[in-house]
Amino acid sequence: MSQNSNEQEPKRERTPSTPCGKLRVHNGVQEGKPVDKNQFAGRTLGVFTSGGDSQGMNATVRAIVRMGLYLGCKVYLIHEGYQGMIDGEKNFQLGSWASVSGIVGLGGTIIGSARCPEFRERSGRLKAARNLAKAGINNLVCIGGDGTLTGADLFKKEWNSLLDELLEKNEITKDEYEKNKYLNIVGIVGSIDNDFCGTDMTIGTSSALHRIIEAIDAIVTTAFSHQRCFVMEVMGRHCGYLALAAGLASEADWIFIPEHPPEPDWENILCKRLQYHRLAGHRLNIVIVAEGAIDNQGNPITSEYVKKVISSRLKIDTRITILGHVQRGGATSAYDRVLGARLGSEAVLALMMSHNESPPFVIGINGNQPCYIPLVEAVERTKAVAKAMAAFEFKKAIELRGASFERNLESYIKMSKLQPKILVDDSSRHYTLGVMNLGAPAAGVNSVIRSFVRQAASIGCTVLAIQDGFEGLVSGLVKELEWKSVYGWTGIGGSLLGCQRIDAKKIGYTHIAAALKKFKIEGLLLVGGFEAYTSVIQLSEQRKNFQEFCIPLICVPATISNNVPGSDFSIGCDTALNEIVTICDKIKQSALGSKRRVFLVETMGGYCGYLASVAGLASGADQSYIFEEPFTINDIVEDVRLLKEKMKSDLKRGLLIRNEMANKHYTSEFMQNLMCEEGKGVFSARANIIGHMQQGGVPTPFDRNLGIKFGNKALIKMVEILNKATEGLPVNERINVSDPNSSVVVGIRRNQIVYTSVFDLLEETDFEHRLPKKQWWLNMRPLIRILGKHEAVYKSEVMTKDEDVEEFIEDRDEKEDENLVTLY
Repeated sequence: MSQNSNEQEPKRERTPSTPCGKLRVHNGVQEGKPVDKNQFAGRTLGVFTSGGDSQGMNATVRAIVRMGLYLGCKVYLIHEGYQGMIDGEKNFQLGSWASVSGIVGLGGTIIGSARCPEFRERSGRLKAARNLAKAGINNLVCIGGDGTLTGADLFKKEWNSLLDELLEKNEITKDEYEKNKYLNIVGIVGSIDNDFCGTDMTIGTSSALHRIIEAIDAIVTTAFSHQRCFVMEVMGRHCGYLALAAGLASEADWIFIPEHPPEPDWENILCKRLQYHRLAGHRLNIVIVAEGAIDNQGNPITSEYVKKVISSRLKIDTRITILGHVQRGGATSAYDRVLGARLGSEAVLALMMSHNESPPFVIGINGNQPCYIPLVEAVERTKAVAKAMAAFEFKKAIELRGASFERNLESYIKMSKLQPKILVDDSSRHYTLGVMNLGAPAAGVNSVIRSFVRQAASIGCTVLAIQDGFEGLVSGLVKELEWKSVYGWTGIGGSLLGCQRIDAKKIGYTHIAAALKKFKIEGLLLVGGFEAYTSVIQLSEQRKNFQEFCIPLICVPATISNNVPGSDFSIGCDTALNEIVTICDKIKQSALGSKRRVFLVETMGGYCGYLASVAGLASGADQSYIFEEPFTINDIVEDVRLLKEKMKSDLKRGLLIRNEMANKHYTSEFMQNLMCEEGKGVFSARANIIGHMQQGGVPTPFDRNLGIKFGNKALIKMVEILNKATEGLPVNERINVSDPNSSVVVGIRRNQIVYTSVFDLLEETDFEHRLPKKQWWLNMRPLIRILGKHEAVYKSEVMTKDEDVEEFIEDRDEKEDENLVTLY
């Protein structure tokens, strides 16, 4: 997987050294204020988890402890939430580097969580304040749901009066009073329900979705065998997000969620829908019920009642599966691990930057950007959802959930109600559209194509599937995809159309033009990686020579490398990331029964270090090596030295991740041999090249749902271009489109799906190395080093200044539009 030895090593700029070690960055993309190691020496903070547990809490705790230690702070792990705070010293454990080692992927929370009625009383809060003051803790990171954060806000408001009372009763000393006169609080939302307003995702939601989709995929096989209907009940309390996102990702026939009650005669409508699907050839039906589902009068809709309706009216073998606490358990998804690491680190920095009058706030996520959210306003808005629901103002409740929830609901409703259009009037123009897959396989590609085909069929368009890319096109491997053809495609990995890593230029423009003319293709969707992107450019540049290329040309990025300009994420990269992290977990586990050992894992990605970087953060790697950050033999030796120091303590294993094109000379074999030699007597080393396993696997909820949205937006844009081009044009006359904006990449930037002309992306592209020149994820690189106990300079990723926290919720609402999405 390394470069050919005859190739010349590309020239790259070295990163200048800094007073506290080397900061490996690229193109100056780091923003925010830098902080140095031990900058806040002498400060103390505590972290606790409260309320229901969720996967990702441990990754968050790990990041908080290690970032706190890096900045020179004492970090206390407060066990058993508010109850532990009340019970006192026995629940206060001083955190160390080793005490949070190996927990990044564990579900639940190692420091325990509990619901605490006593804390709701002032007497309970008084005990908690005394214990915190005795321990010298006046900075708190609270990880939990809205109840936990509401309690934290009240605690902060009462803090001064609580200390006054404790001093008056001589329960704390004057010195303890003065040192802890002010309490600073930062919250992080940990909840599988994703019911907290102001943040796109809460920690644990992604992992819960993984458990739900795993269960649905497993049930689909037996349901298909016996032609059964399964009613699946999922968690979420009074929020329908899990049911909604799972319904999209699983092609569910029907979902019941609290925010969108069904029509009054829903029983008949449901049965007609299921019957229609059976007549259309479906051998199974999936109905998802959120645990808080209600009708439009507020009456509960239970899974038992739904089963009764289906089985009695349709005589279908119907079974119920209640997933329950399975959704809270299991390994943490890669997304939740990274989210926990980023938000935990930002929370520590925010506490250190706080001053005496700082209001409490929450660290949340907007698209892929951490952000500050005023705690009071976010809690009030979350409570406003409950009030709207109680008043049967369901539309208002959906709006309060946020634009991403609303867009997800619209996507589900649209996809679930689509039906093939029966053409009876041939006088109107109905377009013939082609779709192909270019590049290497990527999980989620089939989801894009299913979405595109079904929406095209619903408006009377014909979609021709081109097999094996441009080679298949010129060979005539073209067939029509009908409504039934794409049934069940969303959950299938790989590429059902087949794909080749050959762009348009290599096949020959004359051959491609002849094939497009032969099949009368009036719009072309290319789903794939860098080959798809460059092919759109190549065909667009040849429009002056070939009229057949004067059609809409749209690229949907789909590659595990995540290296297509115009989009922060490509279809398939999330599935690949989870596959890598799962493999790394197993590799680390294998070291538990052996002597001290360091593993070097090589990932794919071409020259793009996305997989190596994010997998490094998600798997708790000690270091990751990528092309974008040049490194020398001295850097490797220094990393080995640090590993030797770690291994002399209680640690038994180390993990290094290397991108396949990180360096032509420092190959995985070379680095393994170097580590074996330099670590002799302390640890052994093994190299693992995981190869094409990264391209396989069942698509994650992220890739399935993003694929649906990309397919939808691609069809909308294509038809919009065609309608404009054919306005006033006779039906039989050939379409002629040459506008640069008819050749676009459909991408996601932060939390918006955007269309970008490929000609506007030319300056942003490093064609030699098949990379965007600027990559957002490089901002996370210092964090990987810090959490691995390396020297680095951390710069906050938060988009607002800490001294001027903007009202983020209000600001985001003003910018809502139809293209806003959530990353899940």
